[in-house]
Amino acid sequence: MKKTWLAVIGAVLLIGAVVLTGCGNGVGGTLELKGNLNSQQEGIWVNGEGKVTAVPDVATMSVGIEAQEATVAAAQDEAKAAMNSVMEALKDEGVDEKDIQTQHFSIYKVTRWDNDKQQEITIGYRATNIVTAKIREVDNAGAVIDAVAVAGGDLTRINSIGFTVDDPKPFQEQARKLAVADAAAKAKALADVAGVKLGKATYISESSYTPGPIYRGDMIGIAESAAPAVTPISPGEMEITTSVQIAYEIVD
Repeated sequence: MKKTWLAVIGAVLLIGAVVLTGCGNGVGGTLELKGNLNSQQEGIWVNGEGKVTAVPDVATMSVGIEAQEATVAAAQDEAKAAMNSVMEALKDEGVDEKDIQTQHFSIYKVTRWDNDKQQEITIGYRATNIVTAKIREVDNAGAVIDAVAVAGGDLTRINSIGFTVDDPKPFQEQARKLAVADAAAKAKALADVAGVKLGKATYISESSYTPGPIYRGDMIGIAESAAPAVTPISPGEMEITTSVQIAYEIVD
């Protein structure tokens, strides 16, 4: 009840202020209530976008070992030996130990359906071990792939390889400058067309997009003997984008 009376009193006071303003202008004058109901809807609002192309300087490879044997212990031992060889090959090719990370490890039962017995029977156990490796010398990525394939032999699974920029901040700063300049140019064009004078920026928001590793296709398969030539790998280019929204005031 108190809230209702407060609302009524506030409305009466507001109406009274409007009436007094009108009376001050003389009898029969136009009543006018001035106020800034939503300042964020005023001015000129524009969006700007900046794009910068970067050449990836890091390759990220997903490589695994898959072994299947009659027992869990045998499958685990075989996978362990092969993965140790893969890890050594990665280090020999200049991949730092801190840039090698285990992503997945599993051992599970492998079964098949027996039509005669009308039931599933166990045919073995499969051990899978997958790691990701950051290759900071992109030009050496092909040689790393070849070394890993030889080290792991037929148990090797090269799942994918992707490319990214290790430090995207300089590219983001360039994209931001381009986005702000783009927005300013649009605002000036709008102001010129409308015949108004552009003031200072009163609102700015930003959103950036830096893609993660750009993967160059599925490379899952059983490794065969190493080819005489180094596996060709091309990092290509990636695009870093920044978008801004800016509001400019209109100067009288």
